[in-house]
Amino acid sequence: MADEFGHLPRRPARIFMATVWSLQGLRAAWLHESSFRLEVYLLLVLAPLALWLGNDGIERALLLGSCLLVLVVELLNSAVEAVIARYGDERHELAGRAKDMGSAAVFVAMVNVLLVWALVLVPRWL
Repeated sequence: MADEFGHLPRRPARIFMATVWSLQGLRAAWLHESSFRLEVYLLLVLAPLALWLGNDGIERALLLGSCLLVLVVELLNSAVEAVIARYGDERHELAGRAKDMGSAAVFVAMVNVLLVWALVLVPRWL
């Protein structure tokens, strides 16, 4: 975040505040987004499986990282939806398109989970 003096070096207080704002965002997503909560629950199941089923660090990173990517995309989608909701409930073509694209991004991230898990795990069983 820039201020009136440009980009200042990150001091501990600024890093702390950035962390606080990030945690506020996670809390808001948890409280207001049922999809985010469901995806966190899935992560709680899949994360231990990823660590157990991955043969090495690369496989574990791929399995776990693909799941975390879904949360990242869901947070961005929720942010887009919140901004659109800020401007009212009336139907607008561009608002609808933005919300549909956000939903599509979450879908693609979920397909990515399926593909990564399949590409890593299925060859072991064939």
